[in-house]
Amino acid sequence: MTGDEIDKAVRQELQSLPKTLAEDVAKNLVMVARLLDEDPEQAYGYAQVALRLASRVAAVREAAGFAAYAAAKYAEALKEFRAARRMTGSAELWPVMADCERGLGRPEKALAMAGEPEVGKLDRAGQVEMRLVAAGARRDMGQADAAVVTLQSPELASSAVHPWTARLRYAYADALLEVGRESDARDWFARALEADQAGTTDASDRLAELDGVQFTDALDEDEDEAAEESADEAAGAEDSGKGAEKAE
Repeated sequence: MTGDEIDKAVRQELQSLPKTLAEDVAKNLVMVARLLDEDPEQAYGYAQVALRLASRVAAVREAAGFAAYAAAKYAEALKEFRAARRMTGSAELWPVMADCERGLGRPEKALAMAGEPEVGKLDRAGQVEMRLVAAGARRDMGQADAAVVTLQSPELASSAVHPWTARLRYAYADALLEVGRESDARDWFARALEADQAGTTDASDRLAELDGVQFTDALDEDEDEAAEESADEAAGAEDSGKGAEKAE
């Protein structure tokens, strides 16, 4: 890992720093990206190093925000996202900022953000993300039926598959299930699975659960068999010992 793996746009931002410092920051940002999903706490640690080195770079503040968000440090994530937004003027982070409000137990604030002018500045993916956050906020507030309505959109009805399609269909299926529409939920979990080529959801597990299918882990079976064999061997040894005592 050299730091050259960093996104081109981020690399350009880092050019405002001295070369050696830029390289160090880039290396830490690469590690944040690599660890964000599998080890959020460690990713957070690398993000903090990058933040100490270059807090005036918007990409660093954004990376620190996502690392804190992944580690469920929502207040800190919101602070970093706000800083990045002030630096860039972009509305791109608006949905994740709203989701931080949900994480902080303020779904009403998240829902209010869904109606702000910034949403109109988002691209299609961003608007879908905002819809997902708004639906989540509705559910947080106990408004399950409203969450179902919130997710109904042209993007949901479309047969085209985009990076966000599986998550949108999955969220809709989950909302339907909460309001007791199990048959419809099953249909939408199946549609989510069709679109989920990257395996970003557990739609297959939810389908199996609805169908009453139980999966057995082959590794667990092997461990159980080994335990049974050990128990049998121990019992056999005990019986042999008792037999020897009687013979004496």
